[in-house]
Amino acid sequence: MKIYNQTFENFNKNYIGCATMAVIGQSCLGAVAAMCVLSNGTSLGQMVQLTIIVFANMFANTSILAQMSHKTVFNIIISTVFFSTLFIIINNI
Repeated sequence: MKIYNQTFENFNKNYIGCATMAVIGQSCLGAVAAMCVLSNGTSLGQMVQLTIIVFANMFANTSILAQMSHKTVFNIIISTVFFSTLFIIINNI
């Protein structure tokens, strides 16, 4: 919890710069996850994974543009990075 709180304080202090970098970073990570999913075919399972990745990334970008609270944006970005990383790992095993 200490790492989470320190990271959030840093994010909150430098919100504009961190949000900008988060959009770029999580969008690129989502693109890599989508590429990994699609490299394994286009079955129903792959399409469900792709849908989750796309909606998570769209929701993160939208939350920043909609000027939601900083804590909400931070949590959504963390969940997006988690899902993208999870699907990268799942599809490369």
